Amino acid sequence: MRIFLVVLDSVGIGALPDAHLYGDEGSNTLGNIAEQVDLELPHLAKLGLGNITEISGVPPVERPQANFGRMAEAAPGKDTITGHWEMAGVIIDTPFHTYPHGFPEPLIAEFTRRIGRKVLGNFAASGTEIINELGEKHFETGYPIVYTSADSVFQIAAHEDVIPLADLYGMCAVARELCTGEYNVARIIARPFVGQPGSFSRTANRRDFSLRPPRPTVLEQLVASGREVLGVGKIKDIFAGQGITENFKTRDNAHGLETIEKLVARGDGDFIFANLVDFDSAFGHRNDVQGYARALIEADRGLGEIIPLLTADDILIITADHGCDPTFPGSDHTREYVPLLVYGATLKSGIDLGTRPSFADVAATVADLLAVEYQGDGNSFAGQILREVRE
Repeated sequence: MRIFLVVLDSVGIGALPDAHLYGDEGSNTLGNIAEQVDLELPHLAKLGLGNITEISGVPPVERPQANFGRMAEAAPGKDTITGHWEMAGVIIDTPFHTYPHGFPEPLIAEFTRRIGRKVLGNFAASGTEIINELGEKHFETGYPIVYTSADSVFQIAAHEDVIPLADLYGMCAVARELCTGEYNVARIIARPFVGQPGSFSRTANRRDFSLRPPRPTVLEQLVASGREVLGVGKIKDIFAGQGITENFKTRDNAHGLETIEKLVARGDGDFIFANLVDFDSAFGHRNDVQGYARALIEADRGLGEIIPLLTADDILIITADHGCDPTFPGSDHTREYVPLLVYGATLKSGIDLGTRPSFADVAATVADLLAVEYQGDGNSFAGQILREVRE
């Protein structure tokens, strides 16, 4: 048996009961997009996406091909790390620190001392906007551009001809050492770019330097049992390399789907954990409703090409890690439920899995299906979906 877990990054399906605590009451990434754009998602519809909740243009079907439900995030927060760690069986108790007004002066002072240069920026900003605003000054001074967002991130942007990638990654490693303890930043992100003033563009050489999960995830437990765990996209970075046998970097959603399709055809891996990031990074944060809708349609088409290639022993799980409603005020993630679709020839179909209280139920189920002893958070729903419960 192989399990493919595909995360549609930020494709939330409605505000959580505590969304008001985050300023996200009324958010609904998928639902609000569907109200503004005609969405045609035939393959996800057949699986049962419209059976989870009301989505304009994606009606419920009488016989869903997959089992369906939704999941609530148990941990506080609404960021990538928190969502993925919980999906892998680790629910954190304390949210990571955010710095909407920039990083504290002592942290920046020590960072500049360690890297031997001053910095530009140090405020919350869109990545594309800040390189356009400060890129020319970056050329003149050679100083890296430091910025953050509503997420727990310390981002460093640099032109590849001004600060070589190796040096940029070295600066990120320094920031990673500093942003622990009282500062407790989830991710340090290298944001290299190229081009000339007025026409800068970010490259695919992004690299994330994440904290390690506070305790072993299901990924490490799978590897310890001899299973092969493959990451697609930024999965290795999210888990700081822990529990990943091999990772396949991707340029965009299309490349991610192509990579998944190749892994399906090759028969590699026992657990394949994939993240499709464009929904979030390219469209959600930029409030690009039309672009987000196109990405959903393209992903639906790609999944439609992958599903027929799955073998009788393959299982496909489709979900998300948080919301990022592009119709919502601001450009932050949104605190939402996420969809849950579970498909496989060895499984029952059309089972309503209801509202799962934690993303960690995915980890418990993966361990159960792969017959691996599990010691993390969450409750398995394998018994509800297997055609025959193993003795």
